[in-house]
Amino acid sequence: MTWLITGGAGYIGSHVVKAMTDRGERVVVLDDLSTGRAERLPDGVPLDVGTVLDPEAVDRVLRAHAVTGVVHLAGKKRVAESVARPLYYYRENVEGLRVLLDGAAAAGVRRFLFSSSASVYGMPDVDLVTEGTPCAPINPYGETKLAGEWLVGAVGRVHGMATASLRYFNVAGAAEPALGDEGAFNLVPMVFERLEADEPARIFGDDYPTPDGTCVRDYVHVEDIASAHVAAADRLAADPGAALTLNIGRGEGVSVSEMIGIIHEVTGRGDLEPEVTARRPGDPASVVASAALIARELSWTARHDVRAMVESAWAGWRLRHP
Repeated sequence: MTWLITGGAGYIGSHVVKAMTDRGERVVVLDDLSTGRAERLPDGVPLDVGTVLDPEAVDRVLRAHAVTGVVHLAGKKRVAESVARPLYYYRENVEGLRVLLDGAAAAGVRRFLFSSSASVYGMPDVDLVTEGTPCAPINPYGETKLAGEWLVGAVGRVHGMATASLRYFNVAGAAEPALGDEGAFNLVPMVFERLEADEPARIFGDDYPTPDGTCVRDYVHVEDIASAHVAAADRLAADPGAALTLNIGRGEGVSVSEMIGIIHEVTGRGDLEPEVTARRPGDPASVVASAALIARELSWTARHDVRAMVESAWAGWRLRHP
């Protein structure tokens, strides 16, 4: 069996590649390197530089490597950018997925694992978000992920693919320093970047209906995200009729203010009081996962706590910013 991992040279993708190759799986990567880096990949993993928007590139890599399963992580993920550029996000995230599924179906691929997001839920008015919680995305990024789930499910039913859509919550940390998150788009690296510049961390709004007024999120170590992919891939290989939609989370909410406090402790920069600015468009107040279904379906649970995420992320940041 050979797995194609799109976006495999990126932050999450490189962790999935590592987890799958550590398990002895044959893996090939398709990545346009717009945010990924080839040096993230283990020795011996083939890299085809191209985009899922290019049918010829998709067909080339699928057939050249006799791909039997796809893990699709390539795409755009910045919420605020999606609000400003909805057409761009629909092209990158929905049209790119359509091209990839079209090629996969034509090549006889029978397993398809899709990177979705908790953003499909929008602003759920529940303490814990289950897979049965109504989906009502509030930004174009979330809309493209929900549309992607529908597309994957429909194609899977028609073409006999075993499918899974994994709804990630907030990803942080690193399995090893060289694989750390280099983009300053997620909270933890955003705070690191500010502290390194001797500037206070930013809190985008402190008037949300949460205990301390700042947004609450369910943070998941990227190494746990990768292990969930391995578990899902195993399930798709064993169950040709699988059609799964699963949360990946810890079931524990941490506020932005609390997370910044942990970052201050780990970095030793507690002298910088956070700066409160205006809310960002498209940010819900609180989104925390129920991870009960993935535990039942895949026997998977997260292993790392929030401090481990911050410590591992900081080690990676210091490697890149000595």
